[in-house]
Amino acid sequence: MAQPDWLEYGVPTLDRPFGIALWPIFSEAFETLRGYSPEEFRFVPGKTPMATMAETALFLISYYVIIFGGREFMKDKQPLKLNGLFKIHNFYLTAISGVLLLLFLEQLIPTLTRNGVFYAICHYNGGWTQPLVVLYYLNYLTKYLELLDTVFLFLKKKPLTFLHTYHHGATALLCYTQLLGHTAVSWVPITLNLTVHVVMYWYYFQSARGIKIWWKKYITMLQIIQFVIDLGFIYFASYTYFSARYFPWLPTAGICAGEEFAAFAGMGIITSYLFLFIGFYISTYKKPVKKGRGRATSALVEMKDEQVPDVREVRRRLSGTADTGLNGYSTGKDSGNTPNGRVTRSRKA
Repeated sequence: MAQPDWLEYGVPTLDRPFGIALWPIFSEAFETLRGYSPEEFRFVPGKTPMATMAETALFLISYYVIIFGGREFMKDKQPLKLNGLFKIHNFYLTAISGVLLLLFLEQLIPTLTRNGVFYAICHYNGGWTQPLVVLYYLNYLTKYLELLDTVFLFLKKKPLTFLHTYHHGATALLCYTQLLGHTAVSWVPITLNLTVHVVMYWYYFQSARGIKIWWKKYITMLQIIQFVIDLGFIYFASYTYFSARYFPWLPTAGICAGEEFAAFAGMGIITSYLFLFIGFYISTYKKPVKKGRGRATSALVEMKDEQVPDVREVRRRLSGTADTGLNGYSTGKDSGNTPNGRVTRSRKA
């Protein structure tokens, strides 16, 4: 049987770094689904779906209306479980991120090896080739799938933090501005973001399966490192662009491909991410231990071998105040006795 044209494999080479050529397989699948080859794809506002500012703005406004309206709608309702759907959601985002990352690497490894980093981030033939534009667009579309993260949050009655809601909306807008602005450096934040998302959505998938993951905080650290690297490349590309165009007396490496509005959007949004994620990391993982915390922990340890009948009982023991125990029995503040005759320690003890 003859080998199909789209199946190429063998010893890994520079142009086929994974041993099997991924782009021909992707191209065949794309043409089957869309009816034309990815080489014919063009990002044209008014023709390509989600390629106009009006479409993007309408979608993002709808997103915020839905999530905040949904939060209010769920206020008096029981949280939904949705664990099965949540697992599916995180698994397909892990898979999509992984496939896109491999396709990006297949395109970028030969370019970086043969022509260097500057060529890859500043030349159209380095960072804005036809295959990369197709991948940029597909990555942009995944940002709308990721908005479902927030839908799960309000349906499960989890808090909607500013960081989460801002980050999801701003990332879709960021990807749109870079597609519109033809920024050749786009592949740097995108590939790093895909790497983080493979790890992050896999973590969420495993957590939904009930598997305890110990390295959760390192995902946030990885995101912070990602933004630092992103900004290093973006600020360099922006600096060399503006210095070459407007300030020739400054040191410069030359013009970088891309529009000015896209450069400002990239610098502004990703800088805000860096500060917000650092703040989140500090508030979540670097909280100072409160003075009363050790006392409460000790009291809980003392009771670990007892049968703790009710959460209210635990609170009463820790606070030393009167509360209503099981079956409506009233316990006195000063008596120290529980309905079943147990003597509790005072808070001072």
